[in-house]
Amino acid sequence: MARHQDPGGAQAITVPSKIAIRHITKHFRTRHHLVTAVDDLSLEIATGTFFMIVGPSGCGKTTLLRILAGLEIPTSGEVAVSRSHADKPGNAMVFQGDSIFPWMTVYENAAYGLRMQRRPEGEIRDIVGHYLDRTGLAAFARAYPHQLSGGMKQRVSIARAFAVDPEILLMDEPFSGLDEQNRTLLHEELLRIWDETKKTVIFITHSVDEAVSLGDRILIMTAQPGRAKALIDVPFARPRDVLQLRADPRYGELVFAIWSQLRDEVQQARASTTEDRSATRRDGAPQAGRPGRALSPPSKE
Repeated sequence: MARHQDPGGAQAITVPSKIAIRHITKHFRTRHHLVTAVDDLSLEIATGTFFMIVGPSGCGKTTLLRILAGLEIPTSGEVAVSRSHADKPGNAMVFQGDSIFPWMTVYENAAYGLRMQRRPEGEIRDIVGHYLDRTGLAAFARAYPHQLSGGMKQRVSIARAFAVDPEILLMDEPFSGLDEQNRTLLHEELLRIWDETKKTVIFITHSVDEAVSLGDRILIMTAQPGRAKALIDVPFARPRDVLQLRADPRYGELVFAIWSQLRDEVQQARASTTEDRSATRRDGAPQAGRPGRALSPPSKE
């Protein structure tokens, strides 16, 4: 069971855990030595929680998400997921970069998962039509990705993920490549869709503002090796208006409090990166004897 604070009051609410992470550790072997990406991390995420993960670059955020998606196997520890509907996908993932098929139209991309499930065409039309409408893409159903802006492409990815109705939605910095205006608009659209479904969402970000705007709870991770530093409840009620929320003085106070905890980790990660690069220039390889501080392979975080 997971406990979190009621946004409307001080009483803690107990809700069933959707995801239980127990003592997860993940090592990667590089050419020269062993890298610990995630170290002894334990966590419970309640059903229907919009859960945010923030941390410095290289702290294992994406590695953790890939473990939850089943794309990586932990070196030790376990992940337990409570399944409610055997006929639904366990999870769907929205990636950081472009992940839609360039040879398919917007409609075909959004329908892809449903067609893989061999759903009836009439049902596909209804579901895809609904999510294209909710993401503002109905007028672009026959357009191809090269005709879309970056923000529109991410809307297609979001529509495709929601269309298959997964129990858990995994999002790996999906808006990081967008400008502030488009990012804010997509925050509002994502929250509007999420309010309809109340899916369990795990969302990775480097932005403290994004974490507070979207999340119910925020995990702050340490510099590599990634551990849980703090778990913070977001006290703001739903539904949320992103712009109005940012005018609330409590919003600024919470952003400042989170950044105060995160700053030391970011500085530590930056210092470690500088040291490792210096060692590489000096010796032609990272220094041995520092297995927890080597840089993760770029593809892992």
